[in-house]
Amino acid sequence: MNRPVRVLVAKVGLDGHDRGAKVIATALRDAGMEVIYTGLRQTPEMVVNAALQEDVDAIGISILSGAHMTVFPKVMAIMKEKGMNDVLVTGGGIIPEEDMKALHEIGVGKLFAPGAATGDIALYINDWVSLNRNF
Repeated sequence: MNRPVRVLVAKVGLDGHDRGAKVIATALRDAGMEVIYTGLRQTPEMVVNAALQEDVDAIGISILSGAHMTVFPKVMAIMKEKGMNDVLVTGGGIIPEEDMKALHEIGVGKLFAPGAATGDIALYINDWVSLNRNF
């Protein structure tokens, strides 16, 4: 690619815990990516619209509220409606393993638990983008 990888980091719903999202955003920036952070209390529609407007390669959703089985499917459905089939949806937070598997089945990428190495997250996003967004 002729530009840095662009990632939207989002906090969806009423989850007010944003320290992890800010740490990830900083780590991705340090890894050479262009990062857009939405701030708190975004709706799935707001996140997808921002991703579309910013022409991102990936959306990273940080969720600690337990609403992951609502948030991720809604984001995926809106992206499908808008034809955003080549944008990675990844994320992390408190997500049980069985829920991670169910989310992978609907197209959500790798999900990271608390304590995941930021370098692993950046490597995953870079690798996915290089394989799936060649332009």
